[in-house]
Amino acid sequence: MDTNDSTVSHLAEFASRLSFPLDDFQLQGCQAVEDGHGVLVCAPTGAGKTIVGEFAVSLALSRGTKCFYTTPIKALSNQKYHDLVKAHGKEAVGLLTGDVSINGSAEIVVMTTEVLRNMIYAASPALDRLSHVVMDEIHYLADRERGPVWEEVILNLDERVNIIGLSATVSNSEEFGDWLSTVRGDTKVIVTDLRPVPLDQWMMVGRKIYPLFEPGTGGQVNRELEQRIERMESAQAEEGRSDWESGRGFRARAEGRRAGVKRPEDRQRPVGRPEVIRVLQSMKMLPAITFIFSRAGCDGALFQCLRSNLVLTSQEESERIEAIIDEGVAGIPLEDLEVLQFSQWKAALKRGFAAHHAGMLPAFRHIVEKLFVQGLLRAVFATETLALGINMPARSVVLEKLVKFDGESHVDLTPGQYTQLTGRAGRRGIDVIGHAVVQWSPAMDPRAVAGLASTRTYPLISTFVPGYNMAVNLLNMLGFEPSLRLLEKSFAQYQADESVVDDVREIERAEHRVRELRSQLNDAIATFAPPVRDGDDAADLLVDYMRLRRDLSEEEKASRLHSMEQRQQETVTLLGKLQVGDVIAIPGRKHPVLAVVVTPANQTADPRPWVTTEQGWSGRIDAASFANPPITIGQMRLPRNVVKEPRRNTRYVVD
Repeated sequence: MDTNDSTVSHLAEFASRLSFPLDDFQLQGCQAVEDGHGVLVCAPTGAGKTIVGEFAVSLALSRGTKCFYTTPIKALSNQKYHDLVKAHGKEAVGLLTGDVSINGSAEIVVMTTEVLRNMIYAASPALDRLSHVVMDEIHYLADRERGPVWEEVILNLDERVNIIGLSATVSNSEEFGDWLSTVRGDTKVIVTDLRPVPLDQWMMVGRKIYPLFEPGTGGQVNRELEQRIERMESAQAEEGRSDWESGRGFRARAEGRRAGVKRPEDRQRPVGRPEVIRVLQSMKMLPAITFIFSRAGCDGALFQCLRSNLVLTSQEESERIEAIIDEGVAGIPLEDLEVLQFSQWKAALKRGFAAHHAGMLPAFRHIVEKLFVQGLLRAVFATETLALGINMPARSVVLEKLVKFDGESHVDLTPGQYTQLTGRAGRRGIDVIGHAVVQWSPAMDPRAVAGLASTRTYPLISTFVPGYNMAVNLLNMLGFEPSLRLLEKSFAQYQADESVVDDVREIERAEHRVRELRSQLNDAIATFAPPVRDGDDAADLLVDYMRLRRDLSEEEKASRLHSMEQRQQETVTLLGKLQVGDVIAIPGRKHPVLAVVVTPANQTADPRPWVTTEQGWSGRIDAASFANPPITIGQMRLPRNVVKEPRRNTRYVVD
C-alpha cells in the first residue's frame, strides 16, 4: 500500500512539473510504468508518447536506479540528450553514440540501440542497477538493415529490466505486445489513433495545390485533381510527339518566349523550390519541411533558394537569427567556418530557409533546429532522418517524390514511411490543422497517393535474420542450446507460427465465400443470360471474360508506366555519363535545343550536370525536367575559365 501511495505521489509530482495536462493514454502509460510493467505505447507522430519515456527516466532517478534511453539515429540521441540535460542537469545524464562519449557512467544515458546491444554482449558493468530501458521509435524493428538489433536487445536484456517501447501506430500492436509479454513478462499495450492536430492531404500540380480527396466522399480522389493531371499528361504526350515531328520546336519555343507568346497552361514544367515555397506562403501553409531523399539534394535546394530573391523573414527576425547563429558558432575558428561555406549558410538562415541532414556540422544542425522551433525559419529542406522523432514539427510537410533510394535500388515509399514523414505536419497548441503536400510528377497516380495517405496504420513485420556476428556473440555468451532457444523466441518466429493458423482460417473462409458467390452468380445468369452450350458453365464463362478484361486493362496500364519509367531511367543514365564538352539535344516543345555540358554530375543516383544552352541559359538540369531523354550529338572544346565559372562565362560558350 505504501509503495502504491509513493507511486501515485511521484506521478502527481511529475505531472505538476509539466506546463500541459496529460492525455489519457499518457496517464495510462505512466501509471503502468509506475506499477512495474513493461509498456508498449503506439501513437501517431507528434501525439506526445515520449512523455511516457521521460516519466520512466524521472522514476528511475527518484528510485536510485539507472535508465537507458535508446534511439535509432545519432541526431535524435543528441537532441534527447540535450532535452534530458535541461530537465535533470549535466551530472545525471550521459550520451553514447559510438563516436561521442559524454558521462557514460551517469544514471541516465542516451544511446543508439547498437551501443546497448554491444554492452549486453560485453556484459558491461554499466548494466548494473539498470531498471528501465526506453526504446524510442521501436517500430524501427521492421527496418531491413538495422531492425534485428532491436530484437537482439529485447531478447538478451536482463528480464528484470522493464522495456518502455514507443512506436508509431501499427495495425498489429496487440500481436507485438503479446510477443513482448511472452519474452519479457507482463507488458501493457496502450494504443491511441488520435492525432493532436488533424491532417489535410494535398497534391501540388504545377503551381496550384488541390485537395487530394473529394470533400464528403469518405476517401474518393478529387475529380478536379484527376482531370488536371489528365490534361497535363495529354499535353505532355502531344508535346513530345510534336517536338520530334517538327525538328525545330526548342528554338521556336525560345523565340516565342522572347516575343511574349504564352505557353500552354497544361504543359508540365518543373516548379522550382523557391516557387513552391511562395505558393505555400500564399496559402498560409508555412512553416514547411520539404523532404528530399539525399543530402546533396537538400544543399542544392538551399542554394537554389539563395540564388532567387526569396525572403521569408522581417528585418527584426533576421537580426534575431544572426544573434543565435553567432552564439552557436562562437567556439568554431573563422577559417573552419569559411571552409564550410558559412557565409552562404548564414545568409540563407537570415532569409528564413535552411537545410537539415546528418552530413551537416552538428553545431549547424542544432542552430537550424533551435531557429525552427522558435518559429524563425519558414522552410527547411531535410532528409528523412528528421522524421525520426526529432522535435521539429511544422505546419506543412512537402514530399517532392514518393520514391527513394534504399542503398540498392529506387523503391516506393511504404505507408509506414509516408505516415512517419507527414506526421511532422501540425504543431500541437499552435496549428488548428496540418498539411501534407505531395508534388505531382509524370507517372504519379493520385489514387496511389490516396492509398498511401489513407493507410493510417500498417503492420509491424519482423526483419530478424541471424547474422554471423550475432551467432558468434550468442554462442560466446550463452552456448549452443540456449542460443537456439533464444532465436526460437524471436518476433519473426512468433509471427511465422501465428500466420500458419491464420492462413488456414482465411483459406477456409474464402472458400466458403466463393461457394456462396458462385451460387448467387449462377442464379443471376440463369435469369438474364442467353442459354449456354451443353457442358459449359455460365459462371465460368463470365468469370473468364471478366478476368480477360481485367488482365488487359492491367497490362495496358503497366505498359504505360513501364514506358515512362524506362524513359526516366534512360535520362538518369545519360545525365550521369555526360562529360565536359558533350553537346546534347534537349527535347523541347517543337524541336530540340542544343546545350553543352560545362560541369558533369557529381553523383549517379540523381545526376545534375551543369549545361549552357544555345540561347544563353546556364544551370543544372535533372531527369525530372525531361519527358524524353536528351541525345548526345557531339563534343566541343571549352575554355578553362568556362569550366571554373560557368555562369559568369556563358557568353564564351554561346559565341
